[in-house]
Amino acid sequence: MLRILYSLLFLLSGFALQANNIEVTNIVLADQNVVNGTTVIQFDLSWENSWRISVGPANYDAAWVFAKFRVNGGSWRQTIISGSGIAPAGGSVDVTDNVGAFVYRDADGNGDLFLQSIQLEWDYDASNVDENAVVDVQVFAIEMVYVPEGEYRLGTGFGGIGAENEVGEFRSRGTVFPTFYSSYLVSSAGAIPVGNVVGQLDYSTATAGSRPGDGLGPIPAAFPNGFNAFYCMKYEMSQSQYVAFFNTLTQTQRVNLDVTGVGGKGQDTELNRNGVSWDEAGNATTTLPDVPLNYVNNNILLAYLDWAALRPITELEYEKAGRGPATPVNNEFAWGTANIHATTYDYQNLDGTSERISNPGEGVGNALYSATNGSPSGPKRCGILAASAVNPTREDTGASFYGIMELTGNLYERCITVGNPEGRAFTGTHGDGTLLFSGTHNVASWPADNNTGFGYRGGSFFNGAAFIRLSDRYDAASVLIGANNRLGFRGVRSAN
Repeated sequence: MLRILYSLLFLLSGFALQANNIEVTNIVLADQNVVNGTTVIQFDLSWENSWRISVGPANYDAAWVFAKFRVNGGSWRQTIISGSGIAPAGGSVDVTDNVGAFVYRDADGNGDLFLQSIQLEWDYDASNVDENAVVDVQVFAIEMVYVPEGEYRLGTGFGGIGAENEVGEFRSRGTVFPTFYSSYLVSSAGAIPVGNVVGQLDYSTATAGSRPGDGLGPIPAAFPNGFNAFYCMKYEMSQSQYVAFFNTLTQTQRVNLDVTGVGGKGQDTELNRNGVSWDEAGNATTTLPDVPLNYVNNNILLAYLDWAALRPITELEYEKAGRGPATPVNNEFAWGTANIHATTYDYQNLDGTSERISNPGEGVGNALYSATNGSPSGPKRCGILAASAVNPTREDTGASFYGIMELTGNLYERCITVGNPEGRAFTGTHGDGTLLFSGTHNVASWPADNNTGFGYRGGSFFNGAAFIRLSDRYDAASVLIGANNRLGFRGVRSAN
């Protein structure tokens, strides 16, 4: 007989998108083992447009799944997952570091995926939960994309004499005089030498106003340089994900991580398409759940990633996620060409789950930036480009080599930089699902002051085309304190 009582909760976590609709339902606790102090968390998981492919990108999409619990209505805590997990036919479950699991297709295929009765074993005894306690459980799911191990190139390479095409782009000096530059090959997970010498990684600081970094190195072997496999969030962090996170926090943590407060947008009413509101007492809400979260400062970013047992993405992984192993193209965007739509978009169903573009570019790269964003000003729905595309190509959908969305435009990607010592000290440690009393993350190897060590890649709805190119590093080592309407983020997790 099941002796842990439970309140049945479920949470639509991730994105209520027309394109993907990731959803967790039918959560139950079962098969309690009083001797071992474990019970099974069972649930159904579904999302649309799932894929697994063994050729070309040779990758797949997945869901990062983790659970939180509370006892007698107390504070929410991270579950400790033991065992290997059980997946139904058609799916695979990989339990990782006892904090969560990746769930994905077990064979090549594409289309909607619905997996019933997935099981994760919760070691409640390890959390000192009494076998007769009354507990609530929430299961969260974030859509991810697998980026496989392998070599790739940084920067597009000038292919000639002189400065780079994209500001501060990575490059490698050639042996011919006068000096020629090309893209830099990342061929292993080892340390990367930095300098303007043949065989080293180089980048320029010559452009006035740019902040690509100090040009020093080496980049240590412990720094995630993109060669090793990793999972990357398919979309930028959404407002619904923030609200779900925020509503599991204590009152003290909420006060310190409030995106509507002085460290964020400074108001509860909608501002530049941030619809989050909190009345200082109850739960937070948002009128725009499927729009990426802007006005987010680094303290909130790091707290969320720690809570979700993820980590920040590095700027090298950002380029790998966009370009993959493909040959670089001068001035390219995340979809692999330099072609970009430049006509203002018109929108349908604004503020809804089916928000879309009625006049997307056809046969040309689509992105949300200054020439196209139009009215209302601000970021648009996660996945809007794919949902609106005339053709399912990388250009029309704005997708990366691996199928990751909006790496170019919409909101800036917050990346760990190689342009200063604080960034280069990053070792890729993951969050553990637990925050400090204040709400601050507890990962010692993450940037110490929450600001120095980060950079900004990919541009935003506000920027011109030059700033949203995949290799542009104009702000790759900028130190920004606070938040603004152009900054977003996404998390990653190492695959090994």
